[in-house]
Amino acid sequence: MGELVRIEPQLLELGYQILAVSADKPEFLKQSQQKHKPNYRLLSDSDMQAAQAFGIAFQVDTATYRKYQEFGVDLEEASGRTHHLLPVPTAFVVGSDGTIRFSYANPDYKTRVDSEVLLAAARAALK
Repeated sequence: MGELVRIEPQLLELGYQILAVSADKPEFLKQSQQKHKPNYRLLSDSDMQAAQAFGIAFQVDTATYRKYQEFGVDLEEASGRTHHLLPVPTAFVVGSDGTIRFSYANPDYKTRVDSEVLLAAARAALK
């Protein structure tokens, strides 16, 4: 989300509304909002229905789940669910008509869409 914050003023100037969807339950998102004070809206998809509908949900295998726990990440506590699903980090640019004009997803959670690419896609979607 760090890169998104950098281009947020330009996206807002273009007329976009920025929404971030997380697998965390609403209580966790409220804490995050209070701590980080983002300008965009954070939405909870702890049941992973939206992620599944977009085809970006994946099942965390048992070995990875245990490794997360070793690092202090409790997926069940964060989501409030036992499904062990996570979303692939994804960015969408959606037109005012609800049509997805651009999407980017990478199964490597460390690789995110370049902010300049996202901004260019947002500009192009308005034409």
